[in-house]
Amino acid sequence: MIPFLLQTVTISLSGVMAPGPISAVTVGKGTRSPRAGAWIAVGHGLFEIPLMFAILFGLGTVIAHPPVKFTIFIVGGMLLFLMGWDMFTNLRETQMTAGQSEASPVAAGILLSAGNPYFLIWWATVGAALLLQAKAFGWIGFLLFATLHWLCDLIWLSILSFASSRGGHIFGNLFQKILFGVCGTFLILFSIKFIRDGIRILIS
Repeated sequence: MIPFLLQTVTISLSGVMAPGPISAVTVGKGTRSPRAGAWIAVGHGLFEIPLMFAILFGLGTVIAHPPVKFTIFIVGGMLLFLMGWDMFTNLRETQMTAGQSEASPVAAGILLSAGNPYFLIWWATVGAALLLQAKAFGWIGFLLFATLHWLCDLIWLSILSFASSRGGHIFGNLFQKILFGVCGTFLILFSIKFIRDGIRILIS
C-alpha cells in the first residue's frame, strides 16, 4: 500500500500546486486572514469527499457525457466571473482584519470546487482510477487515500494564505488591493476560458 500512498501524495500535490481558481481566491482572501487557506480547504473537502463516493458509485460516467460537460463549463465560467467581479467591487473595502468571519472562505471552497469543470472531469477520469486502486485495499485504503489527498490541499492552501497575509502585513493595504485586483483578473480570465471550452464542446 505504501507505493500507492506515495503515488497519491505526488499526484495530489501536482494538482493542488497548479495555478487555478482556488489558488487565486486563497491568495486574495489570505490578505485578510492567514487562516483563509485552511478554511477554503475545509470547504473544498466538504464538496470533494462526497464527490469521491459519488464517483465510486458511477457519477464519473454521467460527467463524461457532452451535454453535462457543456453545462458544467458554462455554469462554472459564470460563477468564476461573478466571483472575480466581486473581488473588483470590494477593492475599496480591502482591509487587514484577521477577525473576519470564516464562513466566506468555506463557502468559496465549496463553490470553487463545484464550479470548476476541470476539477470535476479530473475526478471522473484520473481520480476515478486512483479511487479504484484505493478501493482495492478496502475501505481503509479509501480512507487513507481521501485523508492524504485532503491534507495535501490543506497544507498547500494554508501556505499560500499565510504567505499572502505576511505580504499584506509587510507591504500594507496597497499590496492587498493590488493582490485582490490581480486575483480578480485571473478569475475572470479563467471564467472566459471555461465558457470558451464549453462552447467548443457544444459545437464539436
